[in-house]
Amino acid sequence: MQPYDERLTAPRSWWFIALMTGVAMGLIMLPFGTLPMLGGLIGGAALAAVGVSTYGSARVRVVAGSLVAGDARIPVSALGTAETLDADEAVAWRTYKADPRAFMLLRSYIPTALRVEVTDPQDPTPYVYLSTRDPQALAAALAAVRSDAA
Repeated sequence: MQPYDERLTAPRSWWFIALMTGVAMGLIMLPFGTLPMLGGLIGGAALAAVGVSTYGSARVRVVAGSLVAGDARIPVSALGTAETLDADEAVAWRTYKADPRAFMLLRSYIPTALRVEVTDPQDPTPYVYLSTRDPQALAAALAAVRSDAA
């Protein structure tokens, strides 16, 4: 069973911006004729949509005794305490409180986050910062996996 799985999808307004990028490209190509205008419209919207989709495809999961965040796979046994961050604390931890050695999977459009200490002495990473819409559920999933392993 997978105790936690979240996709950090981009907000709807970004999709509207992708559509408007296509319209802008169509207008730029309009002086060259109807077909170039349609090509600019479709091509611009498609490229912008691919960019939004790619950026919003990051996932945070707790599966098989590991925390999987984007491309990183961290065993839960290498993690310490988890701290849920409200919107103000999340901003602080991704700005002036941030450690450049930390692993951060952040999305600025998600206001809350979870900060988890890394306890592995071989790993120079002090903590993992993860944007998440439900930090309490992610912390509970990590605690459940940790208690199952004990």
